[in-house]
Amino acid sequence: MEINKLIKLQIIFGKKLIFPLIVLFVTFSSPFILNAQHEEETHETTEKKFQPGPFIFDHIADSYDWHILTFGENHISLPLPIILYSESKGLNVFMSSKFHHGHDSYKGFKMTVDETTGKTIIVETLSDGSVVKPINISITKNVVALFFSVALMLFIFISIAKAYKKNAGKAPKGMQSFFEPLILFVRDDIAKASIQKNPESYMPYLLSIFFFIFLNNLLGLIPILPGGANLTGNITITLVLAVFTFVITTVKGNKAYWTHIVNAPGVPWWLKIPIPLMPIVEIVGMFTKPFVLMVRLFANITAGHIIALGFYSLIFIFGEKNIFVGYGISVVSIAFTVFMMILELLVAFIQAYVFTLLSALYFGMATEEHH
Repeated sequence: MEINKLIKLQIIFGKKLIFPLIVLFVTFSSPFILNAQHEEETHETTEKKFQPGPFIFDHIADSYDWHILTFGENHISLPLPIILYSESKGLNVFMSSKFHHGHDSYKGFKMTVDETTGKTIIVETLSDGSVVKPINISITKNVVALFFSVALMLFIFISIAKAYKKNAGKAPKGMQSFFEPLILFVRDDIAKASIQKNPESYMPYLLSIFFFIFLNNLLGLIPILPGGANLTGNITITLVLAVFTFVITTVKGNKAYWTHIVNAPGVPWWLKIPIPLMPIVEIVGMFTKPFVLMVRLFANITAGHIIALGFYSLIFIFGEKNIFVGYGISVVSIAFTVFMMILELLVAFIQAYVFTLLSALYFGMATEEHH
């Protein structure tokens, strides 16, 4: 093991990359996350049937508060800051508890469901009765989860970098010994195996996305604070990650890479003239690669949560038919739910690995010299 290079890598990863990553994630992700789907909770006193659809999607969607527990009709949740700017009232900052789960208005603002998109939005009712949308930069559950995961990564890897500087040449121990095999795995089995030209230069980014996805996949499986947010199952987060990979691939692409896109050698001329069929296919391929990255991560993580919650919902669905059937099916349902949670632990690592590996392969193809 080249310990000096590893020390340098840790310091770069811990101190130079993740703080800019906070800014980039928040800058690109927040505008999309703010109006994410969230089903409003109801407090009707009349008895109604259990609806698995709203129950499942309410747990995997973003929200303006962080739901913790429900006792009968009492909902315990962590309120989050609502930050709105309107032309009539200027800047307004208050907690989401003022809306009482969407049942009350506050200072002319209220939560409602957009009939076109089905998303929960905040609107303002003016004095003349008209309804407008204020500028919404509120801190939602996914944004809080994003801040927490990045802060946790900063703590972990800055601590590891300091440990390497302090104990240079010594055997790793503690947290350092736990993460070193994963760091070397990303370096040796992903970066060096996929990128021929200067793979070390891509290591800070590859390490960042691997541990960001892996950590948030694990946090999403924890049902209590600070876990439970479906961050990597939010398509806006996976979109930002895919855009990062696309931008690096495009910027780092060499002459041979662009030649194969615009005028691929060995392709018959009639596929290029008069209709540039092959260049069109290659250019479309440039955009489908990051699109596949985005959808694969989003779909796999979201599907895992939906399946687990679906098994859990069977208890209430059968319980409405017959209470004894509900108790009986609960044993099977909980067993399958636990099995899915164990499977999700494996998926958490696999999805982080696949996203990082494909990104490295794209970088390798963009920098590979023509033979």
